[in-house]
Amino acid sequence: MIIRSKAPLRLGLAGGGTDVSPYCDIYSGMILNATVTMFAYAAIEPLDKDNKIVLNSIDRNKLIETPLTKKLDMDGNLDLLKGVYNRIVRDFTKKPLAFKLTTYVDVPPGSGLGSSSTLIVAILSAFAEWLNLPLGEYDVSHLAYEIERIDIGMAGGKQDHYAATFGGFNFMEFYDNGKVIVNPLRIKQKYINELENNILLFYTGTSRLSSKIIANQIKNVNDKNKKSIEAMHKLKEQAILMKEAILKGNLNELGEILDFGWKYKKKMTDEITNPVIDEIYQAAKKAGALGGKLSGAGGGGFIMLYCPQNARYDVINALQRFQGEFRRFLFFNHGVLSWKIQ
Repeated sequence: MIIRSKAPLRLGLAGGGTDVSPYCDIYSGMILNATVTMFAYAAIEPLDKDNKIVLNSIDRNKLIETPLTKKLDMDGNLDLLKGVYNRIVRDFTKKPLAFKLTTYVDVPPGSGLGSSSTLIVAILSAFAEWLNLPLGEYDVSHLAYEIERIDIGMAGGKQDHYAATFGGFNFMEFYDNGKVIVNPLRIKQKYINELENNILLFYTGTSRLSSKIIANQIKNVNDKNKKSIEAMHKLKEQAILMKEAILKGNLNELGEILDFGWKYKKKMTDEITNPVIDEIYQAAKKAGALGGKLSGAGGGGFIMLYCPQNARYDVINALQRFQGEFRRFLFFNHGVLSWKIQ
C-alpha cells in the first residue's frame, strides 16, 4: 500500500504579514490569497516488517534512515518531515511507526509561495489518510501551524497552512487566541481566467530566509515601531480593497492596489527588498506592468506582476536581462488531496 497527498502552493495577493503574531493578536489581521497549480507532494509506504524509518526528500537530495523510534532528533536535517512524525506519535499513535516518507516540492525553498508550510500540510494529510485520523480542515491547518511555528520553531504567520488545506481564493481573518476565520470567495470564472492572463510570476533566482525577515517584523511590532505598524494597517486595508475589486470584476484596479501595497510592504522592515528587486520592479512597470509585489515575506523568491491587456509580453521581454525564470500557473480551486493505492 502507498498513501499519497498533494497540497497546493499559494499566491499571497494582499495583506501579507498581518497574520503574524503579535500584530494579529493586537490589531487583527486580514489576508487575501489563492492557491495555484504548483504543489508539495508526500508519499508514505508502510514498512511493518523492516522496523525502520526512512525519510527521502527528493528535491533537497537528502535521505535519512533510522531505527524505529518514537521521537526523531531535530537537528536541522529534514526537520519538517521529522516534526510531523513526532507530533503524530505524540498526539495520536503513542507508539513508533515504521514507514518510508518521500517528499517533493515544485519550487525551491525560500521562493515565497509558502513551500515549507504547504509541505507540512501535505505530510500531515498523508499520515491522517494512513491512520484514519479524525481531522477536519481547521484541525489540519492549526496542527500544521503548531508543528512549524512551535515544535520546529520557524518564525512566520498562519496563512500558508490554511491556504494549503482549504484551497481556492480565500479572504482570511486572524485574531488573538489563535482564532482564524477562512472565508472562501465565489469568483466568476471569467475573472479568474483574466487574472491568469494578467498575472506574471517571475522567479528572481534567489531564495531568502523568511524567518529572519519575520523576526524583524515581530521586533518592530513589539517595539511599537510606528512606521512599521502603520504600514501593516495599510496592508490590511489593501486586502479589503483587493477582495472587493476581484469579486466585482474591477480588475483594472488591481495594479494600483498592488502598487499601493508594495509601497507599504517595504516599510515593514528593511529586509523586504534590495536594489536588484527594485530594479526588476521598475523595469516591469516601465514595460507596462501596473503593479506587483514579492510573494511571501520578501527578500527574494517570486515577484508577482499585474500586466493588463497584452502587456505581459512586453514585460517578459523587458525582464529577460535579469536572467530569472517566468513560471506559468493556473489557479487551483482545491485544498490538500490525499488517497490510498493498494
